[in-house]
Amino acid sequence: MAIQAFSDLQDPKSWIPRQSRLLYVVGQLGLGGLERQLYYLLENLDRARYQPSIVVWNLNPDDKYYRDIEELDIPIYGFPAVWNPLSKLKALRALARQVLPEVIHSYGFHTNFAAYYAAWGAGSLAIGSLRGDFVRARQEGGAFKGALNARWPDCHISNSRASVESTDGPFRPKRVFVVRNALDLKNFKCVSGTFTKRDYVAAVGSLLPVKRWDRLLKVARVLKTVVGDDIHFQIAGDGPLRSALEKLAGDLGISGCVKFLGAVHDIPTFLSGAKFLVHTSESEGCPNAVMEAMACGLPVVAMEAGEIPYLVEAGKTGFVVSQGDEAMFVRRVTELFSDDDLCSRMGWAAREKAQREFTLERLVLETLAVYRAAGWRDERVDNLSTASTEVKAI
Repeated sequence: MAIQAFSDLQDPKSWIPRQSRLLYVVGQLGLGGLERQLYYLLENLDRARYQPSIVVWNLNPDDKYYRDIEELDIPIYGFPAVWNPLSKLKALRALARQVLPEVIHSYGFHTNFAAYYAAWGAGSLAIGSLRGDFVRARQEGGAFKGALNARWPDCHISNSRASVESTDGPFRPKRVFVVRNALDLKNFKCVSGTFTKRDYVAAVGSLLPVKRWDRLLKVARVLKTVVGDDIHFQIAGDGPLRSALEKLAGDLGISGCVKFLGAVHDIPTFLSGAKFLVHTSESEGCPNAVMEAMACGLPVVAMEAGEIPYLVEAGKTGFVVSQGDEAMFVRRVTELFSDDDLCSRMGWAAREKAQREFTLERLVLETLAVYRAAGWRDERVDNLSTASTEVKAI
């Protein structure tokens, strides 16, 4: 069991903190890609050595990763969602002064300045995050908060080189390092058997505007005409657009070939029945959905966004389509759907890449290497391989 980080949420002075060398700040611990990557990092850290703990900006003990992190015996601190941001800033700084962590790492863009402010008061090294398009993240944060989170801390970790290259203007971090996402590969078995027996094309993601599910539905309408009634799509994910998207599918006359599954907790099993994955998002960091499909031995057809051109080697592990080119997207999906041998070859190549490059060991080593490159002096480091991993700012 994790230590309860507070005896009275209304009085941070009453908290009973446990010594921590690495303090992570995150917005929430619900079912999301960012939260999953944080869990992977914490699960695979040498927790006895690095003594990690977490502060949750909007704490909800019912969140999925709250329970998972609790089982790791990691202290979880947090603030009620009803608290105003200034109260949370003060409480985080007070906590940091008690815990005195060596590093405070904001694991999401919108808590960057909070981590910087707390680290400034505690003499800690602050690390920020950029986990998607820089311009979009700034806009979502608003003119004032977006600028603060973009500029401070001085050092950010991004999961996408494309995201780093989009940073511009006076309010941008001084240094950005790229640490791509990782997967627990033992949970993703390479699918076996013939692709002919798989009867749907998979799509995975939250039902949000940025994912551009409307594109997929329009593509599905064309494919139904081109390929026929044999093609079916299954969408794993939930969100505020679900009702609107189900209505659009009906209006387009494709309700029979597009199935909205809602939240799916067992993604590996879902992917094991698919022929391949499609991804139509207009903005990304390093999408877990694409990586997970590749880890299951599935080829991917995806719109160009974020780290997708790196993940999907065009013509080898799938196809990357220019943003908005729905005609080419239809062509590539048709090509894969009608060629099971091509699916198999691309799927095996995708799995091999996942085994080489999506490992959890890499995630941990590169993250710790960024801390050191940013100025962290890990006095307890020994001759393990963690000391020799090198990263460079972009």
